[in-house]
Amino acid sequence: MELGGSCHCGAVRFSVDSPTPYPYQACYCSICRKTAGGGGYAINLGGDSSSLRVEGEENITAFQARVDNPEDEEASTSPATRHFCSLCGSALWLFDPTWPDLVHPFASIIDTPLPVPPARTHLMLRYKPTWLQHVIGKNDLTFDLYSEQSIEDWHTLCGLWID
Repeated sequence: MELGGSCHCGAVRFSVDSPTPYPYQACYCSICRKTAGGGGYAINLGGDSSSLRVEGEENITAFQARVDNPEDEEASTSPATRHFCSLCGSALWLFDPTWPDLVHPFASIIDTPLPVPPARTHLMLRYKPTWLQHVIGKNDLTFDLYSEQSIEDWHTLCGLWID
């Protein structure tokens, strides 16, 4: 499925082919909340990085987040690069060289109507702020940290993988 997206001011537009277009994950970590705003739903789509087409690339800036892991004594830098519009600040997509074939557009930036997932997966609940009242559906999965299931695994197991 081709996904089209744009920033708030329209200076950046992009498209990417995605076999995994259901925005089913809600991540409550501080990086997703603070860089994309709100209570989650940041990096929950996958796209073929070779299909990414961008207009307004000169208006994009990138950021690598600091990862504060309570189990580690020192913070580290995430290998993932988050891309933003340098004019309006809209979060666009994440690219992680660990998975070079993938790009992860933020669901909130997609203009193409996205399908409604049959259930959601709530990640990083350990970091959910107290003010955030999340709704856990009867078929939803919850995890203190990460799920072992990838975006591809979830779509395949639910019969929602799109070729």
